[in-house]
Amino acid sequence: MTQAKFYGAGLPYRDLEDMPGKLIVLEGTDGVGRSTQMNLLRRWLEDEGYAVIDTGLRRSALTQPGLDAAKSGHTLGRLTMSLFYATDFADRLENDIIPALKAGFCVLSDRYFYSIIARDVVRGGDAEWARKVYGFALVPDAVYYLRANLNTLVTRMANGRGFNYWEAGMDMGYADNLYDSFCYYQTQLMAQFDQMAEEYGFCTIDANRPVQEVFRELTGYFRELLKR
Repeated sequence: MTQAKFYGAGLPYRDLEDMPGKLIVLEGTDGVGRSTQMNLLRRWLEDEGYAVIDTGLRRSALTQPGLDAAKSGHTLGRLTMSLFYATDFADRLENDIIPALKAGFCVLSDRYFYSIIARDVVRGGDAEWARKVYGFALVPDAVYYLRANLNTLVTRMANGRGFNYWEAGMDMGYADNLYDSFCYYQTQLMAQFDQMAEEYGFCTIDANRPVQEVFRELTGYFRELLKR
């Protein structure tokens, strides 16, 4: 990232003239395998000699305790939760991501603000407003959208950690059980990601395949990106 670009006004009070690092994002729905690929890619980058940090939603020391408590109690309104997540993102951007980029690190982000927009819009939020909120966000060097069909997601969740309240969108009242609600909610999220993939220029990766096949494709893209 030789020159900082923002989706809006950015952070005019920060000196962003020299940021030799790379900001790389993995996006996708729940159960698509982002965390697995993040772990593999971090180890691979470190073996290749790159300094790496990783980040993701709800990892700000400022907001994580409050967000975790809010999700446990299901007590905050949708707009409040949306702004809470925006605060989390802003804190990580300013205090984690930008300093790492200035130090020449590869920053791997497990989701970016695109996931927050997708969730907000599916929950009835205004799409234009949601995008404007993140005008302070840096444009990543690359966004890789891991996309799997619904049957793959359901199989992985059922055989893995199982379905939970938020990943199933139970707060929306789509269905009276986790399975049906998950299917409907994740389908709506996928539609939002597909739209943003075109809008923001994501590189779409077929995540229905085995882990190692997806990993090999990603490392191929990473090699080309890191040459720039």
